[in-house]
Order: sequence, then structure tokens, then C-alpha cells
Amino acid sequence: MPPISTSHKTIDAKSSNVHIGNGPCIILLNVSNVIIHGLNIHNCQPSKSCMILLSEGTQAEEIETQDGDGISVRNSRDIWIDHNTLFNCSDGLVDVTLASSSVSISNNRFSYHDKVMLLGHSDDYTADKAMKVTVAFNHFGPGLIERMPKCRHGYVHVANNNYEPWGIYVIGGSAGPVIRSEGNHFVAPDEEYKKQVTWRENPNRNSWLWKSVRDTFANGAFFLLSSKGKEVPNYNSQQNFKVFSGTLVPILTRTTV
Repeated sequence: MPPISTSHKTIDAKSSNVHIGNGPCIILLNVSNVIIHGLNIHNCQPSKSCMILLSEGTQAEEIETQDGDGISVRNSRDIWIDHNTLFNCSDGLVDVTLASSSVSISNNRFSYHDKVMLLGHSDDYTADKAMKVTVAFNHFGPGLIERMPKCRHGYVHVANNNYEPWGIYVIGGSAGPVIRSEGNHFVAPDEEYKKQVTWRENPNRNSWLWKSVRDTFANGAFFLLSSKGKEVPNYNSQQNFKVFSGTLVPILTRTTV
């Protein structure tokens, strides 16, 4: 049975060496105001569907078959995933789907995995257009291939992340997401055909808005911009944070988890 959180909870290792893995891992389903902090999450495996009583006095709910994600966020909001180490799961390391929003993924270390982070359930699931996700101050690598993140719909702010050489691409999209890449540090792999940071499943990229602001690029890395569309409003006073130039990212993320 996978670990499942109810709303208004903090799952915190409290400086202890806590590992979750070798079976179904964390699911956040129909919840809000949850913090996941300080965990080692790895080797997560698929699970069968099951009935779970989420709280006393309520009816049991069916939890569908799990793909083996490290952290799966579904139809949830106000979620903070911070200072965790994630690697080598059966499916994704972090998936945010089914109209989830106001999700922050920060100060984590991701390594040794193929499809790292998926934001959006499917291209046809238009409720994800309201999704807002912040991916900030994370260290990606070594041993990562793609989806750092892959975005289907909504608005994604990718800020002050440190990217080691990747296998296919870093930031991808498939259904017209708005992406603001700001102050990241990208170090491309040596292969010439892997230098591009971005990847688009839909070739009609000019109808999208993908910005690169104060990013830094090493070893020939480059970001393919898209200029159309409208960016969502800025963070409110409680959500706002300072974004630094990409030149400072190796220092900012050197002690990540």
C-alpha cells in the first residue's frame, strides 16, 4: 500500500536518514497544504489498486494502480516538495497531474533516472491549463535523460536550477504551456545533437511562450525561444522570491540536500 497523506500535513525527516522506496511511494490525492521535506525517495515500484480509509468516519476511497512514481501529486494544491533526494524509480521521480496547482519543487537533488518530472495529466486534459508550478534551486544530475520538467499545460517557472549534462533534453512541452526559464545554469553534454535545452512535441512552437531570462549556458547549450502568448501574472507578496543570475547557481545549489 502506498504512503498517502491527508491535507494540512508535513512529512519531514527532521535531519534523520529516512528512506522511502522498494515499493509504492508517496501519493498526494485530493489534498492541500502538504509539505514533503528531507526524504530519500528511490526504487519506487508500481502497485495494484486498493481501497483506503483516508480518515476516521469517512468512506474508503479507491486508489488506482500506481506507475511507480517517487511523488505523485493529483488534484491537489498548495504543495511544497523541498530538500529531498530522488533517484531510480520505475516511472517518474515527481508527477504533478489532474488540475493540481500552486506546487513548489525546490532544493531537491535528482539523479540517475530517465523521465524525471511530468507536469500535466495528458494533452487532452485541459483542466491542467490552470496549473501553476515553480521548480527552483534544484540540482539535476548526474545520470538524467529528459523531463526536467516536461510540461503539458499551464504556467511553469523554472528558476535557479543547476543542470548537469543530460541525455536527451531538459525542458519539454507538448500542449502549449507557458514556461519562464530564469537564472538557470545549463551544462550541455558533449554530443553536438544534444546541445539544445528545449524540446517540443508540437512543432507549432511559435504559438507558445517560452522565455529564457538570465540563464547561463556552458559547453554549447542553447535555449530555443517561443515568443507568442501571454505570461500569467506575477507571484503575490506571499509567493514572491528572489531569482539570481544563472552565474550564481553552482554556488546556490552546492549544498542542495
